[in-house]
Amino acid sequence: ESSAACEVCEGAEEMTEPLKQCTAWLHAYFCEPARTASLPVPAFHHPLLRRDSFTRQVLWTLLRDVKFGEAVSYKQLADLAGNSRAARAVGGAMRSNPIPIIIPCHRVICSSGQTGNYGGGNLMKEWLLSHEKLQKEKLA
Repeated sequence: ESSAACEVCEGAEEMTEPLKQCTAWLHAYFCEPARTASLPVPAFHHPLLRRDSFTRQVLWTLLRDVKFGEAVSYKQLADLAGNSRAARAVGGAMRSNPIPIIIPCHRVICSSGQTGNYGGGNLMKEWLLSHEKLQKEKLA
């Protein structure tokens, strides 16, 4: 656990509303995780999240259904997204995720329990999973 205080960068008053929402959400995620459930999810304008595709379906399903401190296998997420045989495609969707942490692709693990890959590196994925587990235990 880090002893560093959570801070928002200077110039926050000059940010656009969507950027303020992202900043507030990320601040809550790292410093006050219980608040993330009550905060609005920032508006996403990335083209990948706007077109109709299996990747979009997987990412929105992950965001909606896999809560803080939980993990899901690639196969389980494929089932949740409506295609039980698409576990490999779920891996592709995770690699395409334009907003990691907010769309929590680090919560998707292998059926064996191994963490699997992560664009930010496996140590980062393990840290994020540990952060969520620790914070969830504190709230229990």
